[in-house]
Amino acid sequence: MKLAAARVEGFLRRPDPEIRAVLVYGPDTGLARERADTLIRSICPDLHDPFRVADLTAAALASDPARLTDEAAQIGLMGGRRVIRVREAGDAVAALFARLLADKGAAAVNSLVVAEAGDLPARSALRRVFDDSPRAAAIGCYPDSARDLALVIREAFAAHRIGASRDATDFLVEHLGEDRLVTRSELEKLTLYAGDGGYIELDTARAVIADSAALSLDDALLAAAEGNAAALDRALTRALQEGESPVTIIRALLRHLQRLYLLAARVRDGDSVEAAIRAARPPIFFREQDSYRRQLGRWTTTRLHHALGRVAEAEFRMKLTGLPAETICREAMFALAQEARAGRG
Repeated sequence: MKLAAARVEGFLRRPDPEIRAVLVYGPDTGLARERADTLIRSICPDLHDPFRVADLTAAALASDPARLTDEAAQIGLMGGRRVIRVREAGDAVAALFARLLADKGAAAVNSLVVAEAGDLPARSALRRVFDDSPRAAAIGCYPDSARDLALVIREAFAAHRIGASRDATDFLVEHLGEDRLVTRSELEKLTLYAGDGGYIELDTARAVIADSAALSLDDALLAAAEGNAAALDRALTRALQEGESPVTIIRALLRHLQRLYLLAARVRDGDSVEAAIRAARPPIFFREQDSYRRQLGRWTTTRLHHALGRVAEAEFRMKLTGLPAETICREAMFALAQEARAGRG
């Protein structure tokens, strides 16, 4: 069955005893890992207990199809419910889970199977097995919303009695959240820097969290959408030199233009530029708001629609034409800057 978002946290800490298997999947693999850990700890506090936790890969099950059922049928030598953790699950093992869940005898098995997978499409065979079975639960794991990320940040700081300025919190919401484990790691680094009972200002957050490549990429995106070719050249060169890949840059540009399109649509529908910026979710970092004001003065939704198509075409060319990815990336970004300079139309 599909587990509703409102039920997830409670289920992870006290899973329904009628559920035989749980699938955690989605693009946020860090969140999937964290949720799998939480679920397993609800049954066995020690994730590495050799008597109660079996840690397997999907490849191992594919090479030995009987092993999943065999592991699920075992009884812990030291007592207590067992957990079978299956990493890197995918459609190749869907039939194995279907057989396990269809076996009526499985209802009495004193174990829980926890399968971890990456992003699975709605038509995925593995997802269908878990969605359709009353003995299974499927939990999607997607990047944190601004509200969820702000809660994660507050909880991490509260655990160490650390305060933070509004500017620092806004910066963290803007620059974290794509992967829960990365977010946790960065927040741990920040709390260690601040110390118990400390206070975090914006400059501290920028210095500890943001690597120079990420900041250079942000600067490049803003410069391209503003039409500032000189600033774009400096920032893009830094980002590439510091390790950002051209594909990553183009995808970041697509996300930026999509966000700008949503803001421009609000302006088109009657909001002021200021109202559109205030309504943005996640919030726009205050030091970037002037740039967004200039961008909204240069772009309409129609022109942004065409720009999105051209940037998407650039990513397609990177994958299929064999041309140097950096060359395609630079051409796309400077073409966008040139169009931005042309102003509204």
